[in-house]
Amino acid sequence: GVHAVAAAVAAGRVTQLKVEAGRAESADIAALLAAAKAAGVVTDIVDDVRPLAATTAPQGVVAFARPIETFDVRSLVEKADPPVIVVLDHAEDPRNVGAIARSAVAAGAGGMVVSSRRSAPLGATAFKAAVGAFERLPVAVVPSIADAVRQLRDLGLWVVALDGDSDESFFGLRILDDPIAVVVGAEGKGVSRLVAERADVVARLPMANDVESLNASVAGALALFEIGRARGALS
Repeated sequence: GVHAVAAAVAAGRVTQLKVEAGRAESADIAALLAAAKAAGVVTDIVDDVRPLAATTAPQGVVAFARPIETFDVRSLVEKADPPVIVVLDHAEDPRNVGAIARSAVAAGAGGMVVSSRRSAPLGATAFKAAVGAFERLPVAVVPSIADAVRQLRDLGLWVVALDGDSDESFFGLRILDDPIAVVVGAEGKGVSRLVAERADVVARLPMANDVESLNASVAGALALFEIGRARGALS
């Protein structure tokens, strides 16, 4: 995707760029080519990038890039500014992972925690959906979300797990302007029992009508923007 690749070029991660000849003169791609040239990125013009792409609809451009830097939980908390972190409890759809990262940046959050096990990888699909957000959002990759929740609490953050069956509303929680981590559950499964037990608060996102559940990325966005609103971070 053009925007995801442009952000990776700006971050200095791209090592090689492939661009379709038929799109090389469009404004977005021309600007991308200029930025890549200035950064010393090896660029090739090809007939079709689709055979090289790891996602559908690559928008005429494919980049080969070094991985983003990732952190442990303590380093993430030290780096997170503000101390607002979204935790993904084994999200399985990489598009949701990317969409939540994009919402986190837009809402002013300071970091994300994802699992290295039984979860969507931080790969091309997630990066395309994030539209450059992973270049700005510090990420911790951990083997155990339950252990990460315990660490976050020990480091002074409130941990709130989202669960549609809770009696407590997430909106209006008095702790939203404190250092906080919000846990978003897996698609269909929700937050795991152990993670919910280790959280300080289990809360639901209030809804006007009775529906089964919200999409994970929608739930994450609503929670993050409510935190941003409570902290006065939105303008």
